[in-house]
Amino acid sequence: SKTISKCYVQVTGMTCASCVANIERNLRREDGIHSILVALMAGKAEVRYNPAVIHPAAIAELIRELGFGATVMESCGEGDGILELVVRGMTCASCVHKIESTLMKTNGVLYCSVALATNKAHIKYDPEAIGPRDVVQVIKDLGFTTSLVKKDRSASHLDHKQEIRQWKRSFVVSLVFCIPVMGLMIYMMVMHSQLSRAHAHHNMSSEEMEALHSSMVLEYQLLPGLSVMNFLSFLLCVPVQVFGGWHFYIRASRALRHNTANMDVLVVLATSVAFLYSFIILLVAMAERAKVNPVTFFDTPPMLFVFISLGRWLEHVAKGKTSEALARLISLQATEATIVTLGPGNVLLSEEQVDVELVQRGDIVKVVPGGKFPVDGRVIEGHSMVDESLITGEAMPVTKRPGNTVIAGSINQNGTLLISATHVGADTTLSQIVKLVEEAQTSKAPIQQFADKLSGYFVPFIVAVSVVTLFAWIIIGFVDFEIVEKYFLGYNKSISAAEVIIRFAFQAAITVLCIACPCSLGLA
Repeated sequence: SKTISKCYVQVTGMTCASCVANIERNLRREDGIHSILVALMAGKAEVRYNPAVIHPAAIAELIRELGFGATVMESCGEGDGILELVVRGMTCASCVHKIESTLMKTNGVLYCSVALATNKAHIKYDPEAIGPRDVVQVIKDLGFTTSLVKKDRSASHLDHKQEIRQWKRSFVVSLVFCIPVMGLMIYMMVMHSQLSRAHAHHNMSSEEMEALHSSMVLEYQLLPGLSVMNFLSFLLCVPVQVFGGWHFYIRASRALRHNTANMDVLVVLATSVAFLYSFIILLVAMAERAKVNPVTFFDTPPMLFVFISLGRWLEHVAKGKTSEALARLISLQATEATIVTLGPGNVLLSEEQVDVELVQRGDIVKVVPGGKFPVDGRVIEGHSMVDESLITGEAMPVTKRPGNTVIAGSINQNGTLLISATHVGADTTLSQIVKLVEEAQTSKAPIQQFADKLSGYFVPFIVAVSVVTLFAWIIIGFVDFEIVEKYFLGYNKSISAAEVIIRFAFQAAITVLCIACPCSLGLA
């Protein structure tokens, strides 16, 4: 008998089932090609050929002549089947050895490892030579019971509900406390501008001035150095810092433990520094019994948390939508298949129900009216209408007669069909679509990878810049105090120059940190 080799060709440019049929039909006519199977979603053709007559490069060239892109794939390990089994009835290491050695002797088994502790067997096999049912049978013949490791079909790992909930809560908490802080801030700004305008014109009566001053209720000091404004801001800021920022703190601490700096670190840094600085300044002012209220940054943390948690929330909602679609796709897969044995003249000899994972290539599967196709295949016998709308979006049922291809997950309507399985397990169109969507979710767009790389440098860079700012202003201040005096308005003349400089330097440094935070929105 002539030797038959197998190669895989990556095919690009296929758009629909007719492209697949076109390639298969044309290549089958060629000399030396034994069989060809094309998977549309995977963009892959599996060709069995006679190496004496034709070689893979020539096969790829033939596909290219049909107007598709084709390259020969190096790794043929793609075709290996992997089987995970639970084996019951093993008592000791010799049982393990017995199973392993028997399987390794079996033609078509490439690798096998059995773990006694977990009762699991991991088997790699060549689907051309042997199938999962044969492997299961071998183990059964040795006197052990086996079952498939049940795959989680629920797609629960794609569920974003919890993250959506937590970021939504984070956002709502921050927003509730942010609005009053914003209100206070705007009120103060308006009042300040009116006051300064009044001072500039000097044409207001003293009564009017009094009225304006009295409207500055917020500047009123509850305790020396503690104004109503600052006290309210502080009260509103604490819950945001704790509840709104909770998830940020957790994530930032994880990042720091792994010696990386991400956006969360920057957010936490800016908000914590702003919060702590403001808090300490207040304490200092109260200790000094200051007449002038210190400038605090209590408005920064709530606003930052609002923006960023809103961004995160929206991101997870979008992800959740994709995942929902994916979970629906996964749920379309059939779980069982009816495998039949045919005698001469296509007479039904026997049939058995098996798990979908146990269907092998070349099996004859019976699909009754109303049933789902468990695998991709070709019709051998029977006529029927099939609803393929889940894959093609085509609402009209498609007529199937012997020789037509059927897609896993589509629904048989009125006639019983016998199909021969061509793509099973992870090779079915549906599994490929699920895989593509999953990969699309896990892989990053180039720009996103770039942004992540940037943010790795961005955070340390910003922290460095703000530290430089801090020291630069301290040095400038001690060298030339006039400059600081010019920019640092409304400081209390009674405190020492050194303290003024340090306070101003801190304000500048924190401003740098806080301004850099929304850049994470830009990166996002």
